[in-house]
Amino acid sequence: QVQLVESGGGLVQAGGSLRLSCAASGSIFSIDNMGWYRQAPGKQREWVAIITNGGSTNYADSVKGRFTISRDNAKNTVYLQMNSLKPEDTAVYYCKADRNSFGIITPYWGQGTQVTVSS
Repeated sequence: QVQLVESGGGLVQAGGSLRLSCAASGSIFSIDNMGWYRQAPGKQREWVAIITNGGSTNYADSVKGRFTISRDNAKNTVYLQMNSLKPEDTAVYYCKADRNSFGIITPYWGQGTQVTVSS
């Protein structure tokens, strides 16, 4: 089992910045990819960014150039630095970790943290 706890959300004005953190505990030795997703009111959850165990990253087009995902394996924590925030970035942000056990991938989710960007 993997437990994920997000923090760092809040209210910020457009153009501002926030940094989200996601601390993992439990069977962390088997965590492979980690990522961030978000869900705005009335919309489906969408992928935001991903980072592999080796540090490779990828981003949704809507956040490319503004958001940066990083990972500190020593602290079992993944971060999402969000700059130049826009009102359309308002959503609940969820951390996801993929546990790889003998090739079987099991996803785990955090409880979510609210990000609100005012115009």
